[in-house]
Amino acid sequence: MADLFATMFDTCQPWQALSGLQSRAPSQLAIRRLHQRHAGMARATGRRQATDRLFFAVRPDEETAAQIVERAQRWRAAHNLTGKPLEAGHLHVTLCHVGNAAGPPRPELIAALTERAAGVTMPAFRVEFDRVMSFRNGAFVLCGDDSAIGLEILQQRLSDVLDASPRPARRFVPHVTLLRDGRHVAEQPIERIGWTVREVVLVHSLLGQTIHRHVARVPLIQS
Repeated sequence: MADLFATMFDTCQPWQALSGLQSRAPSQLAIRRLHQRHAGMARATGRRQATDRLFFAVRPDEETAAQIVERAQRWRAAHNLTGKPLEAGHLHVTLCHVGNAAGPPRPELIAALTERAAGVTMPAFRVEFDRVMSFRNGAFVLCGDDSAIGLEILQQRLSDVLDASPRPARRFVPHVTLLRDGRHVAEQPIERIGWTVREVVLVHSLLGQTIHRHVARVPLIQS
């Protein structure tokens, strides 16, 4: 994403820099001026000091999340993994990373992001995952084939409404991270597991504390 909600946050811009942000989309001129005004603050903040993260995601329902956790434990044992499995309440598919900052996001920012996300027109849909594998960064994940294409569509539509100047689609691989481990597991099929996606959640994560706060929920709507 190239506008205010990503360009600035990628540098760990303090959320407070957006105190004047309105729920409507800012102009490109306003974006540039805000970015220039707070560039020094962003450099002073530094990535190492980031304590908070905002991202949009979809989450499995409680029953499916419990099933995923149970099966993750079995896969962990079968592949001799030692990483700690994620808790059911933390399982998700990240759609769009808004950014990191040193401090919690302001209500004005949350409201603006929520209003933008509400511009996505898409009905509820079924998503399924039929493979597990390890990514190069050590994440052991659930992946899917064509049954996960709804997530790709949703991610692109969400990216478009968040970005005042949409760019070509970036590579997006829908997945659910189960745990992280130094041992690599080759891609392999599993019994399908999935759920019906009915909403997008804006998540406030406290970095290093394994705490996720759901600060906004945006239901999918029929066109």
